[in-house]
Amino acid sequence: MRLLFTKNFVRDYHRLPQEIQKAVDKQLELLLENVKHPSLNVKKMNDPRDIWEGRVTGGYRFTFQIENDIYIMRKVGTHDILKKP
Repeated sequence: MRLLFTKNFVRDYHRLPQEIQKAVDKQLELLLENVKHPSLNVKKMNDPRDIWEGRVTGGYRFTFQIENDIYIMRKVGTHDILKKP
């Protein structure tokens, strides 16, 4: 698997505090190694576009889609991003 970052994800990432950016980096490495890693808590969202969510920290999440062997990273931020993934 590999990662593809949308413009929204990159914009969101750069707005995060530096310590959260480091946590995102760590979690994305885990995603590439094992999507079922317990700290990611990956689950499919109730969205017709097949969007998934993963945990960065207790208060931060990321959303993505899976297309063939690519994780398309959509958004990253606080729980609020889950309202419009």
